[in-house]
Amino acid sequence: MTTRSEPQLTGSRILVVEDERSIADVVARYLRRDGHEVETVSDGTTAIERFESGHPELIVLDLMLPGLDGQEVLRRVRAAGDTPVVILTAKGEELDRLVGFGLGLGADDYVTKPFSPRELAARVQAVLRRANQERPTSSGGDGIRIGDLMIDGGTREVERAGEPIPMTAREFDLLYFLAQHPGQVFSRDQLIDAVWDYQAISDAGTVTVHIRRIRAKLEPDPSRPRYLKTVWGVGYKLEP
Repeated sequence: MTTRSEPQLTGSRILVVEDERSIADVVARYLRRDGHEVETVSDGTTAIERFESGHPELIVLDLMLPGLDGQEVLRRVRAAGDTPVVILTAKGEELDRLVGFGLGLGADDYVTKPFSPRELAARVQAVLRRANQERPTSSGGDGIRIGDLMIDGGTREVERAGEPIPMTAREFDLLYFLAQHPGQVFSRDQLIDAVWDYQAISDAGTVTVHIRRIRAKLEPDPSRPRYLKTVWGVGYKLEP
């Protein structure tokens, strides 16, 4: 296996939303070791207040919160912009809960409990790295047109019939990779290797979650996709 060199990020402002104090403290400690400025809150209402006033660059968000739950917090964060969100969720419910959010409001990544704090820190680094990638001022010929879709690797913008389609950083990376290989089928493991920045991913089902979210944004009828096709028993492809 090839070892990738990981560029160091400057410290980012991170909001940790977790009602179990022991978990919040461990997460904060590991993130601070990476140089981040970390604030912890224990309920959804306070999380929204701190999000609006503190403008964090990433949110680590537990689903099961007192009062305003993680689902509603995520909805409000997504309505305000594209701040990266890493979800903490109980093992066994991650796909149902994430897909059940309404697809277009999904997180950038998720970790199931119990989790390794070191793995969570690595995932946070990966999400921040993608969110902090410099964007060229022009596409530089990186635009890919497929039917009425335009996927621009330079500006990281997606349009369908001239209408912009908002994408999270990870959604765009996955779509753009498939667009660079039209008609080619990739397994979930191959997509993880190509698109995700880390090897320690606990569930390849995260690819399925992202595919469903992209379809919900991209396809006129997500239940009968025109572009993002499933090849049963194999994987996914972008139909040329």
